[in-house]
Amino acid sequence: MSAHAGSMAAPPAAEPLLRIERTPPVARLTLNRAAKYNTLSAALIAELRGTLATLATDREVRVIVLAADGKAFSAGHDLTEMGADRSLEDMRALFASCSELMLAIQRQPQPVIARVQGVATAAGCQLVAMCDLAVASSNARFAVSGINLGLFCATPSVALSRNLPRKQALEMLLTGDFIDAETARQRGLVNRVVAPEALDEELAKLTAAIAAKSPAAVAAGKRLFYQQLELGVEAAYARAGEVMACNAVEPDARHGIAAFTKR
Repeated sequence: MSAHAGSMAAPPAAEPLLRIERTPPVARLTLNRAAKYNTLSAALIAELRGTLATLATDREVRVIVLAADGKAFSAGHDLTEMGADRSLEDMRALFASCSELMLAIQRQPQPVIARVQGVATAAGCQLVAMCDLAVASSNARFAVSGINLGLFCATPSVALSRNLPRKQALEMLLTGDFIDAETARQRGLVNRVVAPEALDEELAKLTAAIAAKSPAAVAAGKRLFYQQLELGVEAAYARAGEVMACNAVEPDARHGIAAFTKR
């Protein structure tokens, strides 16, 4: 080996697919595939699932923000992983893994807030819909556009139909058309829409409001909220009553009630 070859610098380390900033009480996860429009590759899905599992037991983290770099929040699945050479079993494994990620967000004890700075399409729109809350930049846009490629966005439809009224959800799914951020807010896909420069300030207000609450009550309440949605009304009330009774004897609730009654 020549002296010149021996002195060559090592190649730079690859950029992480997911940047993790843990600043209790908030953890911020940033999709870091801007050049690929933050498409959800199998590797990125696995990274997100593993990170959420780790944060689930982190008592210092009260809220999780899911953000992204670049022009797109996420353009959905990485189509290079869905080519003609992939078998039916490959496709089943890919969509099962993505579905587990979406369910992990819902099962996460901490609220997960989407920070949507750009376009969110197909599984990227699904990701926004599965987050507990969402704050969007006024220039964000949303679509479930698989139908334009001959692929109905079946798995995104599960999340979309649980956020939007049926006819408005199905219109998006059948046309692939985009909606703007304000329309997304009106239809229930996002909570708040602000100017791009105000996005982080608005998120800070929302995360602070949630982080100030009892983590036990928040976790139990989030779990119950999703459980009761899938039940009939009588079963929902029975489940909610049990959760509320258990919550009422927790130390945080007893302290809060005692403090209020002494006013």
